[in-house]
Amino acid sequence: MKKMNTLINRLMCSAVLLPFTVFASAQQPWTLRQCIDYALEHNIQVKQQDVNRLQRELDVSTAKNSRLPDLSASASENFSFGRGLTAQNTYTNTNTSSTSFGLNTSVPLFTGYRIPRTLELQKLNLEAATADLEKAKNDIRMQVAQAYVQILYNMELCDVAKRQISIDSMHVHRLTEMMRNGKASGTEVAQQEASLAQSRLTATQADNDYRLSLLTLSQLLELPSPESFTISRDVAVPEILPSMDLISPDAIYQEALMIKPEIQAEQYRLEGTLKSIDIAKSAKLPNLSFQAGLGSNYYKTSGYPSDGFFKQLNNNFSQYIGLSLSVPIFNRYETRNNIKSAQLNRYNQQLQLDNVKKGLYKEIQQAYYNAVAAQAKYESSAEAKRSQDEAFRLMSAKYEYGKANITEFNEAKNNLMKAESDLVRAKYEYLYQRALTDFYRGRELSFND
Repeated sequence: MKKMNTLINRLMCSAVLLPFTVFASAQQPWTLRQCIDYALEHNIQVKQQDVNRLQRELDVSTAKNSRLPDLSASASENFSFGRGLTAQNTYTNTNTSSTSFGLNTSVPLFTGYRIPRTLELQKLNLEAATADLEKAKNDIRMQVAQAYVQILYNMELCDVAKRQISIDSMHVHRLTEMMRNGKASGTEVAQQEASLAQSRLTATQADNDYRLSLLTLSQLLELPSPESFTISRDVAVPEILPSMDLISPDAIYQEALMIKPEIQAEQYRLEGTLKSIDIAKSAKLPNLSFQAGLGSNYYKTSGYPSDGFFKQLNNNFSQYIGLSLSVPIFNRYETRNNIKSAQLNRYNQQLQLDNVKKGLYKEIQQAYYNAVAAQAKYESSAEAKRSQDEAFRLMSAKYEYGKANITEFNEAKNNLMKAESDLVRAKYEYLYQRALTDFYRGRELSFND
């Protein structure tokens, strides 16, 4: 119970300490590990699942303590008016009052195995809730990793856009000088200035996308604002990503079945339905309990003498012990229907487990083929980038010697920029899909090999 109170206090205090944590953490870029850890600590969905797990712990405690005896105290005061029985065993019109006290206890001796079966069921429910909590954490890990990759991608696009601005600015300056010397026309300068303006617009859009992706991640982390929040670019991403050796979806699926918490949760619930059937069957068996109690009373009739209050309590003091046996004979088919209902719940839970397994297999298939496609796209984009690099180099040389006009040069430059953007997108998509397939196999989400 002390441990549970500590967990509850931690959950309640985290909301109060959030602004201070954010202030302390926002001074430096966040790594992926820091983002995931922070999200697991502060995300509301994760907290809700943790509260649900704590509730299941209380259910286990309740089931375990149901073996203990109960104890209750009672007191009553009664007034009677009109014709009644006197102490002389005669009836007369008079007023009477009585006061009684009692202390009672009962101990379940045999409940048709309902108590131990209920305890086993609640333990399975606790295991399922713990697995649900881990599933919620895994979902947050995947969402944070995806948002983190999107920010890295947008950062790269911003760099590409800035490089294009630098190139266009240099050519605007060069053409302006050439125009002053009569070696370039005003039209060429105007075209290059228009190209520079377009590059600046592209950079603005890239910066906006970057800020929006920061907002998305900050919301996943439950930060109050994305201001001063940024991520670390210290991710060991090689210039050329190696090809990955993907195992088949069936092999990944077999590994995932053994470790994924969503599968474990449904298996615990399926096992729990057997306990529910046994609990329903417990109603067919007798119940035996031990009972004991203490009691006394005070009685007074108006107009008749009576002993004092404490003397009557002492004289009327009584004790009792006893056994109570209840044998079920017929309860309007309620027990039979409860058993059938529990059996139907087991069948439905088996369907739920099968459905979750199929859903997991579909996710793994999708992740596998996305990874294959991402790898092919990355390799094609890398080849396209190399081709555009060479094409732009040749076009730049032709433009320098006056064998190509400004339109041809800008077209080659734009093609190179598009190839760079496509390669950046393909690289980070490939990086994420590769990490995702490993994550289904139980490995930590990381972009570092």
